[in-house]
Amino acid sequence: MTHPDQKPWILGLTGGIGSGKSAAAQCFIDLGIHTVDADHAARWVVEPGRPALEQIVEHFGAGVLQASGELDRGALRKLIFEQPEERRWLESLLHPLINQEISRYLARATSPYAILVSPLLIESGQYRTVQRLLVIDAPQALQIERTMLRDSSSQEQVQAILKAQVQREERLRHADDVLVNDQDTAWLKSEVERLHHFYLTLRGGQS
Repeated sequence: MTHPDQKPWILGLTGGIGSGKSAAAQCFIDLGIHTVDADHAARWVVEPGRPALEQIVEHFGAGVLQASGELDRGALRKLIFEQPEERRWLESLLHPLINQEISRYLARATSPYAILVSPLLIESGQYRTVQRLLVIDAPQALQIERTMLRDSSSQEQVQAILKAQVQREERLRHADDVLVNDQDTAWLKSEVERLHHFYLTLRGGQS
């Protein structure tokens, strides 16, 4: 058990789109492991009433808001897609806030270790804050197939996302552990259980 005065031992979990990182994370959650999703933190910091949303509207204009007052992510993506300087401005605003939220939620861990799930663990530099890095990998054809089924995206759209993400080789270069997720969910669950027991031994068998 992690005591209040101890920093949690953190496992970073990442993978490309359609690799199955969310399914793997759920397997760890089912084993009682405290898990923080960086995407959830990213959404929370721009909710209505949060200072970050006010600054975004002040910078880009009210066109980035939906009628409900929530951030229109599609409109914002269009604005920054071909304007690197605007993307950098947005990242400089959001990344520190997101990292603060992640740290706050990780600090609540009472399980033997905690997990930070992030699709941009390498690109954002968040990998430097974890003690070990697990990469969920899958053949690219399977990544495309899964994502097309899940999001009703075209093959071209998925390939564009894959191209924008960090190269697979770079992700694997940073990995301490790699789980190739190319079989069924029962197999994935058994592999996660195997890794879970391994991580417990790294933590000295604490429970």
